[in-house]
Amino acid sequence: MAARQTVMFLVAVLLSLSGLIHSFQPLFSFDGNSTTHRDITRRAVLRKTAEVCRDIAASEGRDFSLTIDDSLSTEQVQRACSSTGTSTSLLSTVVFQTSIANMYFSNAKVDVVFALSEEHHFDDETFQGGRDVITAGVSGVKASVKLENFVAGRWTLGRVCHTLQDFYSHSNWVELGNTAPFSTLIQPDQPLENLAGLNTPTCRNCTGGNCENNLLPDLLQQGLLTSGYFNVFSSEKPAGKCSHGGSFDQTSRQDPVGGISKDDVGSSHGSLHHKAADLAVNATMELLEDIRLAVGDKNFLRLVGLSQSSVLCFVIDTTGSMSDDIAEAKRVSFSIIDSLRGTQQEPSAYILVPFNDPEFGPVTMTTNADVFKDSINKLTASGGGDIPELCLSGLQLALTAAPPSSEIFVFTDAPAKDAYLKSTITAIIESTKSVVTFMLTDVLASRRRRRNPQGLAPRTLSQTDTQLYRDLARASGGQAIEVTKSELTLATSVIEDSSASAVVTVFQQVRNPGTPDNFTFTVDGSLRNLTAYITGASSLTFTLTSSTGVSQSSSQSSGPLGTFTTVGNLRRLSLNIDNQTGSWEISVNSNNPYSVKVTGQSSVNFIYNLVEAHEGAHGDFSLKEGRPLSGGNTSLLVSVTGSDKVKLTGVTLFDSSGPTEVNGSLQALGSGNFLVTFKEVPAGDFVLRIRGEDSSSTSRSNPGSFQRQASTQIKTSSISVISQANNTNIEPGSTISVPFTVATTTNGVVNDSATGVFTVRANNDRSYTSTSPNTVTIVADSGGKANGTVTLTAPPSAASGTDVTLTIEAENAADINYAVLRFSVVAKVTDITRPVCQVVSLSTSCPSSASLCASSQWKFIANLTDGINGTGIDSVTVRQGNGTLNTSTLAGEGGVNVTVATYSASCCSQNVELATVDKVGNVGKCVGQARDSTTAALTTATTAAVNTAGHTVSLSHCLWISVVVSLLWK
Repeated sequence: MAARQTVMFLVAVLLSLSGLIHSFQPLFSFDGNSTTHRDITRRAVLRKTAEVCRDIAASEGRDFSLTIDDSLSTEQVQRACSSTGTSTSLLSTVVFQTSIANMYFSNAKVDVVFALSEEHHFDDETFQGGRDVITAGVSGVKASVKLENFVAGRWTLGRVCHTLQDFYSHSNWVELGNTAPFSTLIQPDQPLENLAGLNTPTCRNCTGGNCENNLLPDLLQQGLLTSGYFNVFSSEKPAGKCSHGGSFDQTSRQDPVGGISKDDVGSSHGSLHHKAADLAVNATMELLEDIRLAVGDKNFLRLVGLSQSSVLCFVIDTTGSMSDDIAEAKRVSFSIIDSLRGTQQEPSAYILVPFNDPEFGPVTMTTNADVFKDSINKLTASGGGDIPELCLSGLQLALTAAPPSSEIFVFTDAPAKDAYLKSTITAIIESTKSVVTFMLTDVLASRRRRRNPQGLAPRTLSQTDTQLYRDLARASGGQAIEVTKSELTLATSVIEDSSASAVVTVFQQVRNPGTPDNFTFTVDGSLRNLTAYITGASSLTFTLTSSTGVSQSSSQSSGPLGTFTTVGNLRRLSLNIDNQTGSWEISVNSNNPYSVKVTGQSSVNFIYNLVEAHEGAHGDFSLKEGRPLSGGNTSLLVSVTGSDKVKLTGVTLFDSSGPTEVNGSLQALGSGNFLVTFKEVPAGDFVLRIRGEDSSSTSRSNPGSFQRQASTQIKTSSISVISQANNTNIEPGSTISVPFTVATTTNGVVNDSATGVFTVRANNDRSYTSTSPNTVTIVADSGGKANGTVTLTAPPSAASGTDVTLTIEAENAADINYAVLRFSVVAKVTDITRPVCQVVSLSTSCPSSASLCASSQWKFIANLTDGINGTGIDSVTVRQGNGTLNTSTLAGEGGVNVTVATYSASCCSQNVELATVDKVGNVGKCVGQARDSTTAALTTATTAAVNTAGHTVSLSHCLWISVVVSLLWK
């Protein structure tokens, strides 16, 4: 325990030092000329995604006109990948950009969590350890995708990419003259060769600070691979070995002095920085291609988040009184499915979580609309002894299963039995930025639940019960819609509204307690189908005024500015905004709590993430978990989507229920990205609003003004909760320990003289066995910090690829903060050998004249095996070729199952490449080629050593094939 806490302390100290990061810079290049991990990851993902879409288009006979290079934007790739997309169609890239951001933030976090791990950075010549990190991570990604846990897959993929990319910056691969990636790093069945031995000198002293020629000539001539040694505490290293270099690498001060890193243009070998970065991009693409072959094109595109639409996610109470609600959930979901099926707006996935008491779940998550329909059709309303149900437990499952920024709809007429999960749900909402809307039926007007003559409380929601749901809705930017069961059909129009494409939030405010107020918002030229929602008591009135001065009051259900309907506590206004861009106003008159929300459809939107600065000359940023600290500085990375001609003019944090506003300072980073810094953010609950100008929506001389608002609240806290797990993968049946540190802060800085007791709660969404202290205590002379440890145990039955979200909360009498950690259950993979291809025959030579190709066919037959100890062939697909593939399975020698692949094609298509995937995701290739009748030949590519015991082809047969092929080549 003490050793673990010491390591955490050292990492925290090291991260506060300038220049510690010894890799490509994680997120930003402040010299303006270096390439970062973020750049490398983004370029590779965009290029590989474009290639996948190009191949899909070719297979479907569609045009694909996008030039694939490093200049690609998310908008260009998504539009090109859209089979019906045009330059004028509505396009939302929020899901795609959020997914890529998850990957590069996870990539950057390796420098925080694994700062001292040589294998995660390929330091100290740890090539085997570095490859183990990569191959274990890739296995985890494939396992996650197999179970459709794409969010967990992205986080794991980002971490793997960091280690892979660091190889090209930290080793001498570039200096050896290599222009292609070192493929062996993603092929665990291939030997690591030509490594410099421990006693092999690799470097000489740099001369006068010039390190361009410090690698020994013998090393380069022999083609031996080395990497630099790095240590921030000790200068010791093996004799004659290269160092990484840099001001904090103590080994670079010992002979041979200097370093070989190519982290940025100012590094020891900075002149090769861009070559190393380009190789890192290509290597990342090679890794992505391996994952693509293993999981298939459709799942690969889901992994990278290529979708214009969000998920359709329902959490439904299934107790006895919910028959009408379940029927309405079926009706509205079926309506959405049937109207959007086959279009670009079809939901990217469907998620269903039922709950009652004592059960909740399981989660149904599918891309198949008919599977979702079948699941919701099977829901029945039954039981319901005591009134409260496990609503928040069901919601927790949905929040962690759905992608970030999803909209989740909860149907219930009962209070939450698990209200103790409120802070956990709030933490996950803030972490995922998902929006939760509650469809509440039969809410009592009074705060007391009336009892029937038998003394039993009816199944209705009191005002106190409902307030919990209102609070969660407000935290997420959703709504608590309160209606009778007979009115529910009218209220579910908000679900259909949210299922439209490219929905953006223009404005949202809450008044609690209620007070009359005037609200203004800007309507820009890119907005379509503007809708306003006002929730509040029946006595509430309002007036809407357009930018041209035209008004319409709540007494007019239809008028010059639109139409509105009232159901329960909801007023839905469908606005007419034609030729009325500019500043609009909604005046609300009510002394009861109410909310105002304005949404529309537009390609122009934004995503944001809280980031944490690392101070110093080479300071960068990493993703910040938990709440920002009260009174301290807060930094955000804001990325505007949908237009490359956007200029932000203001970013504001404002208290959604009060007058407090904090304006941020903006630093443009290019490509629609902005670093926004807020100084001395006070305590409170804030929401983020951006304002800007978009020159693409009007003339250059008169750019159009726009505003957008984030849905999720940003709450500040004076408590700091820091937790970093040493491993994010858990083997089934194993237990991991997760240390955490709690501190009290003043003006954003740890108060080292503070003392106090904090209540600790640790919850996970899988109900895995977990232990944690009930409290931690900051004692005098402890530096203002208290440490604790949470354990988490994955059951032996947990399937490889299962994801689990752990939330650690610390609370005192007036405040709370949290850390959210994501883990993947990954079974240890012992099968690292790729499937083997053994060609059996090639029949029919093709005519030499191309004009005669259509009249002839050729056939290719191969036996595919995974060896005696392999996990077995899982799939065989055609990666190249326009023919027909058939497979069959038979028993071979030694009990090995053999998959016989038979491929036939027209002689107009004379090449075939088959991808063979085993059950743990190892990918083998099999290549065949038919040529004209005079030079007909066959080539094969096997991806692993051939074990003759695993073949069904006899030795004489193999020799016969060899002779035939040899003669044909001659």
